[in-house]
Amino acid sequence: MDFLSFIGDNLQIFLSYTGFANATSGHLIMIAVGLVFIYLAIAKEFEPMLLIPIGFGILIGNIPFKDAGLQLGIYEEGSVLNILYQGVTSGWYPPLIFLGIGAMTDFSALISNPKLMLIGAAAQFGIFGAYILALLWGFDPSQAGAIGIIGGADGPTAIFLSSKLAPNLMGAIAVSAYSYMALVPVIQPPIMRLLTTKSERVIRMKPPRVVSQTEKIIFPIVGLLLTCFLVPSGLPLLGMLFFGNLIKESGVTRRLAETARGPLIDVITILLGITVGASTQATQFLTLSSLKIFGLGALSFVIATTTGVLFVKFFNIFLGKDNKINPLIGNAGVSAVPDSARISQVVGLEYDSSNYLLMHAMGPNVAGVIGSAVAAGVLLGFLG
Repeated sequence: MDFLSFIGDNLQIFLSYTGFANATSGHLIMIAVGLVFIYLAIAKEFEPMLLIPIGFGILIGNIPFKDAGLQLGIYEEGSVLNILYQGVTSGWYPPLIFLGIGAMTDFSALISNPKLMLIGAAAQFGIFGAYILALLWGFDPSQAGAIGIIGGADGPTAIFLSSKLAPNLMGAIAVSAYSYMALVPVIQPPIMRLLTTKSERVIRMKPPRVVSQTEKIIFPIVGLLLTCFLVPSGLPLLGMLFFGNLIKESGVTRRLAETARGPLIDVITILLGITVGASTQATQFLTLSSLKIFGLGALSFVIATTTGVLFVKFFNIFLGKDNKINPLIGNAGVSAVPDSARISQVVGLEYDSSNYLLMHAMGPNVAGVIGSAVAAGVLLGFLG
């Protein structure tokens, strides 16, 4: 009997540590969310490089366990996940992501037609519009600034800014930012169609001029000096972005550029995705604030797309007939590179099968990357 009692007691202890014994409805809800992310990544091919790591990270973060000092969870000091998560909380990963983005980005479309920079700037109204709405919804200024950056459709920037201004909201902000980046093909086309006429959708733009190698080399140097002298607080992101672009365009550091845009950014994306996903533990994530953040994220994305398209329509009033800009590229002012530019192309081809807008749309698209980083620097400078 003593032996049987011993076995029974130990079995009871073992069962008390299982996920089945510690699961709550919140854990099950978040596991379902993680499965939806994975489904969208595989079945719909919505940003699979992001949604698969984040989706699986959500599963990891919501395996229920009994808190007994085993250092399993991402919020437990000294756990493996907690150590990896420090790259998010301390802001290490976003600048490295920007290094890779710079090393894979061709700024030729923007250099050849600098006025497209204005479209990227106009789309950043989504950030400041969401900031105002967040204040009205009861968030303090620092939290509102971190939430507003979702409108830039730039996950690394959202993580960087929230790590500085609102670390307690980082999980919800990061997941919201990446979710709406993945939903670019769903959210933007209806807005673009609603705000443009058929005649505007078939506007043909002049082919971009050929940009010299010298211009490509000078651009990241001048870009760094102009933006960071204006907004020094954006230096960690903008510095790495322009450095990555210089090692790409210089032509003499090919190995560095290939590492930055290949193995390095892949490793950081994996670590960032898994840890951001794992930070959505139901006990910390399922709150009213998280729901508000998702709502504000959607509104900020809609505002950014709307202001980008409407700005082009307004700008066209002052342009000659032969220099008109197709307003369908206005959506590309958000920094979801290259997805939003690709959407400009797809929607444009629906109305004119021979009107290729992709290269034109890449101008405001890469301008949006710079614009969102500058906006983050402005918010950090005022609120940090």
